[in-house]
Amino acid sequence: MHVIFVEPAFPRNQREFPRALKAVGAKVTAIGESPVHALDAELKGWLDGYEQIRSVTDVQALHDAVKRIQARGWVDRLETTVEAHIEPAAKVREACNIPGTTTKTAFLCRDKPAMKEALRAAGVSCAQSTGTSSADEVRAFVKQVGFPVILKPRAAAGASGTYRAGDEAELERVIVETGASRGAPVAVEEFIEGHEGFYDTLSIEGRVVHDFACHYFPNVLEAMRTRWISPQIVVTNRIDDPSYDEVKQMGAKVVRELGIGTSATHMEWFFGPKGLKFSEIGCRPPGVRVWDLYGAANDLDMYVEWAKAIVHGRTDSRPSRRFAAGMIALRPECDGVITGYEGVERMQQQFGRAILDHHFPPAGTPTQSVGGGYMANAWVRVRHPDYDELRKILNTIGETVKVRARPN
Repeated sequence: MHVIFVEPAFPRNQREFPRALKAVGAKVTAIGESPVHALDAELKGWLDGYEQIRSVTDVQALHDAVKRIQARGWVDRLETTVEAHIEPAAKVREACNIPGTTTKTAFLCRDKPAMKEALRAAGVSCAQSTGTSSADEVRAFVKQVGFPVILKPRAAAGASGTYRAGDEAELERVIVETGASRGAPVAVEEFIEGHEGFYDTLSIEGRVVHDFACHYFPNVLEAMRTRWISPQIVVTNRIDDPSYDEVKQMGAKVVRELGIGTSATHMEWFFGPKGLKFSEIGCRPPGVRVWDLYGAANDLDMYVEWAKAIVHGRTDSRPSRRFAAGMIALRPECDGVITGYEGVERMQQQFGRAILDHHFPPAGTPTQSVGGGYMANAWVRVRHPDYDELRKILNTIGETVKVRARPN
């Protein structure tokens, strides 16, 4: 099978997808933004061809590159795994008669109001929401559903550009900050109280073949706004407990109703006083290298599992569920420059056997903002056979390790 893979070089773990495709026997041609000489020898060794274009989100440029590749021989699949690339790839896929995720599915997995409208019609419980480019329509929606509300770009990923408004003054500020006051398209939603988690799958022809459940501590919006918090993402190994059945049933229904065929998915949910509520889904793997945690916890190479699904339409492996796994983000005490760390040796002494890997930028490294994400600064990834013990380890690391910094 000949697979075109979009953007193999950035972010860094993108290289794992062509590696896996080559490992399961595919011919791999990549399209990316870097010149071919900038690719390292290992990555180039997994590629049978490469096309450089200015931007992989430029539909015409991507289309022209695919046509050049097709002129040299048959193409079976066109695949991409980055949120911003999903819709451009779907448009090119249809224009070039290549099977895979459709433009309709790609749109529904990207446009939050349209996504929720389609799923509400199918009986999936979602927050009340609407999409608009009018500040007056935002105000009218809030008058109808009440405070608090969430505003974000219609095609936002994660907490990027997401704001909570709890009263009239905050709403007016957020209307300006999201661009709704200038006619920018936004999604406005009822705020759902409760615990936030996600349910990720690998699906083949709409059937879930691998699934994993994770928990955020605390919820993402709070984590991305509060410096003193060392936020965690935790992969449970208890997903086969009946308490997860409702989440699994919802995930399978969402995959089916949105027409997701053979693809990774990343679905976020809330559970609170109003019960289980769907939040959003991406037709892609989760971010911040969570697939690495899935692999370490379950004795799997998730990238190879994905490649098996793409190339062979099946998988012959099952997650072991031997470990729970998690990551904790460690924030610098202020914006500026990192000066050093406290508690790292103690952490290693206490938990060395449980630590999978970690990243501590050297002294002198400029800090990244709190909103930069879970891997923006220092982080540690851990696994343990017992979920509750894993949580204790992550909490202790958060209390023990300090990232010292000085202002610029």
